[in-house]
Amino acid sequence: MTEMVYGAVPVRDGEPILPKWWRTIDKWSMSCVLILFCVGLLLGLAASPPLAAKNGFEAFHYVQRQALFGTFALIAMLITSMMSPTLVRRLAVLGFVAAFVALALLPFFGTDFGKGAVRWYGLGFASVQPSEFLKPGFVVVAAWMMAASADLNGPPGKTWSFVLCISIVLMLALQPDFGQACLVLFGWGVMYFIAGAPMVLLVGMAALAVLGGTIAYANSEHFARRIDGFLSADVDPTTQLGYATNAIQEGGFFGVGVGEGQVKWSLPDAHTDFIIAVAAEEYGLILVLVIIALYASVVVRSLMRLVRERDPFIRLAGTGLACMLGVQAMINMGVAVRLLPAKGMTLPFVSYGGSSVIASGIAVGMLLAFTRTRPQGEISDLLSRGRSR
Repeated sequence: MTEMVYGAVPVRDGEPILPKWWRTIDKWSMSCVLILFCVGLLLGLAASPPLAAKNGFEAFHYVQRQALFGTFALIAMLITSMMSPTLVRRLAVLGFVAAFVALALLPFFGTDFGKGAVRWYGLGFASVQPSEFLKPGFVVVAAWMMAASADLNGPPGKTWSFVLCISIVLMLALQPDFGQACLVLFGWGVMYFIAGAPMVLLVGMAALAVLGGTIAYANSEHFARRIDGFLSADVDPTTQLGYATNAIQEGGFFGVGVGEGQVKWSLPDAHTDFIIAVAAEEYGLILVLVIIALYASVVVRSLMRLVRERDPFIRLAGTGLACMLGVQAMINMGVAVRLLPAKGMTLPFVSYGGSSVIASGIAVGMLLAFTRTRPQGEISDLLSRGRSR
C-alpha cells in the first residue's frame, strides 16, 4: 500500500548486492570523484618531483604513494557506498569515538613535523591526522542526535550535538588548527539550520565565532600572523601566498605548458595545500574551472537527491557531508587566490596526503550511501498531500 501511495521504486526480491548498488547509486557524483582523483595524480606528476629530489627520493615517489593511498580511499568509498544508512551510522559512531580519543591524545603523543601545529601521529612509514577522520564521523553522529531530538519524548540531541561540536572546536583550536575548527563548526551549523534552528540563534553563533576569532587574534601568534598577512595590502613574494599568486597570474587562461611551471620549485606545499596554484600555472584557468565544476556537481547533485529524502537523519547527515566537502574545496582554492587567510587545508582527492584522501573517500562513500535511490515516499509527496487538505 505504501508503494502504491508514494510511487516508490519497486523492490526486487533476491537482487544481488552489486546490481542493486549500481542501479541505485549516483553514478554522476561517483564519476566526478574518480575524475578528481585522476586530476590529483596528474598534478602530482607536476608538483611533487622537486620535493622528492630535495628529500632524496625517486622523482615520482610521492605520486606512487598517492596512488596507493587513493586506491585504499576508492576501495573504502565503494564499500561504504554499498552499506545501508543504519550500518553507516553504526560504523561512523565507532570511527568517531576512535578519532575523538586520538584527537584528545594529540598533545601528549602527537607531532608537528616542524610546522608549528601538533596535528599528526608519526608512524615512521606514514603519518595520521585524526581530525580528517573525525569530520565525517562527527557529521553522522551530530545528524543522528538532531534527528533523535525530533522524536516524541526524544533526547535533547541538538544540545548534545552543540556541546560535542564546541568540544571538538576547542581541541582543534588548541593545536592550533583553526581551519578544521571552522569547517566542523560550519558543518554543524548547516545541519542545525536544516533541522529547524531559529535565525536568531544562528546569528548569535556567528557573533560568537567573530568573538572567538578576535580572542584568537589577540592570543595566538600563529593566528595573528596569518590574518595580518591576509589583510596586508602588499603580498610578500617570498611567502607561499606570494608564490601562489604569481603562479596563478602567470598561468593565464591556458597555462604555461605541462612541466613548464616554476612554482613547484619554490612552494614547499605545492603538492598539498597549494596544488591548485600548480594547476593554474601549468594548465591555466581552464583546468581550474573544470575542478570547480566537478566539486560543484557532486555537491549540487547530492543536495538535489537529499531534498527528496523523507528520513531526517539521512537528510541531515547527507547535507552536512556534501556541504563540508564543497566548503573545504572552496577554502583551499580561496586561500590560493587570497580570498581567504591561509588555513593549511587540503583539496579533497587532489592534494597529496594519506589521511586526507582516505578520509575523503570514506566521507564520499557515506554520502553516496545516503543518496542512493531507496523504495520510499519522497518528502515532496508529503508536502503536496498537506497542501491538498
